[in-house]
Amino acid sequence: MTEPALRRVIGVRGLAAAIFNITVGAAIFVLPAHVAASLGAAAPLAYLVCAVATGLVALCIAEAGSRVPQSGGPYAYVERAFGPYTGYLCGVLLWLGITLAMSAVATVLADALGALVPALGGQLPRAALLIAVFASLAVVNIRGAALGSQVSGVATVAKILPLIAFVVLGLSHVRAENLALGSFPSLARLGESGLLLMFAFFGMESALQVSGEVRDGARAVPRAIALAVTGVGVLYIAVQLVAQGILGSALAAPETAKAPLAAAAVQFAGPTGSTLILIAMIVSTFGFMTATMLSTPRTLFALAVDGYLPRPLAVVHRAHHTPHVAIAIQGVIVCAIAITGTYVKLAIMANVAILLVYLACCLAIVRLRQLDAGAADKPFVMPGGGVVPWVAASLIVALLARATMEAVLLTGGVMAAASLAFLARPGRD
Repeated sequence: MTEPALRRVIGVRGLAAAIFNITVGAAIFVLPAHVAASLGAAAPLAYLVCAVATGLVALCIAEAGSRVPQSGGPYAYVERAFGPYTGYLCGVLLWLGITLAMSAVATVLADALGALVPALGGQLPRAALLIAVFASLAVVNIRGAALGSQVSGVATVAKILPLIAFVVLGLSHVRAENLALGSFPSLARLGESGLLLMFAFFGMESALQVSGEVRDGARAVPRAIALAVTGVGVLYIAVQLVAQGILGSALAAPETAKAPLAAAAVQFAGPTGSTLILIAMIVSTFGFMTATMLSTPRTLFALAVDGYLPRPLAVVHRAHHTPHVAIAIQGVIVCAIAITGTYVKLAIMANVAILLVYLACCLAIVRLRQLDAGAADKPFVMPGGGVVPWVAASLIVALLARATMEAVLLTGGVMAAASLAFLARPGRD
C-alpha cells in the first residue's frame, strides 16, 4: 500500500524539540531516588550506561528513519524489513509500552498532587483524582484533536525551566563528599538499575512516528536524534549529580522517594522551592499525559480499521470527527492500570515492551541494509554500522534479562493475543 502524500514541514529543530519534549517527562522527577537507593554515589554510572545504550539504538533508528522516511516510526521500519506481521506486533508493543508509561506517569501526578494537597493522598481520593483526570483528558480529546494538541503544547517549556533552575541554583550547594564513589557496583545491580532507568530515556520512538512529515529525512532524522539524546543525557546527569550532591544518602530514604527533587530543593530554596518542583512535576506529568492521550488512542482506532480489533473502536464521532470510542476505551484502560499499579512496577513493564521495539529496530536496520532500502535517497549511514546494531541488540537483551517475570508474562500474553487477532483478521493474505 502506498502511503498518502504528506506535507514535509518539520525540520531538524522541530523534530529534536519533539523528541526532547516527549522524552523528558515524569521519570527525572522520581528516578534519582530509586537509582541512588540501588547504586549510591555510583548512580550517575547508570545514566551513562543508559545514555550509551540509547545512543546506539538511536543510531539504528536514525539510519532506519532515513531509509524508510514514512509515518509510523518503528512500526514502518520493522514492517518494511520483516513484513506485515512483525510490523504489526511492533505496533502493538509500542501501544502497550506507551499505555503502561501513561499509567506510570499518572501515579507520579497523583503523588505530586497528594504532596501538594494532603487531602488527596488517601487511597479513595487518589482513585477519584485519577478518574477525574482521565475523564477530563478524554473529553478534551473527543471534542477535537486541535484542542488536545493545544493543551499538550502548554507544558513544553514549563517543565524544562524548573529542571534547569534546579541545576543552576542547586549547584553551589553540592557537597563533594556526597558524590565520592566507594566500591564499584556489580554488573547485576547496574543492570537492574539500568532497566528501570531506561524508562527516562524513552521517547524518540513516539516522536519519530511523524517521520513522513520531516523535510530531508535522511539528514534531519539522525541530526534531530543526536541533538535530543545528547541534550536529555546532559540534563539527566546534571539533575542526578545536583540532587545527590545536596542530599547524599538521604536521597535514597523512603520518605523522599516520591518527590526527591522537591526534597533537595528545600535545602537551597526552602518550602517555596519544594512547592515549585511539585508544581513542575504536575505540569510535566500532565503534559506527557495530554500528548499521549492525543496520539495513543489513534493506534486502537487504526488497528480496528484494519480489522484487528472490534469494529466499534473504529467509529468516528459525528460532530467532532474524532475516534471517541477508542479515546474512551484508552482512558478507561490507563486509569484502571494507574489505580491498581505502582510507578516502579509499571515502569519496568513499559520498559520490556519498548525495549522489544528497540530490539526489533536494531535487527531491522541489518535487514534494511541487505534490501538496500532507500538507497536512491542517499540515506544516513551510521559509523560502525556493521557492529553497532549487534552491540545495541546485546545491551537490550542484557537489560531484558533483568526483567521481572510479571513483566515478561504480561508482554508475552499481549503478543499472543495480538497474534491470534492477526490470524483471525478477515480477508488476510
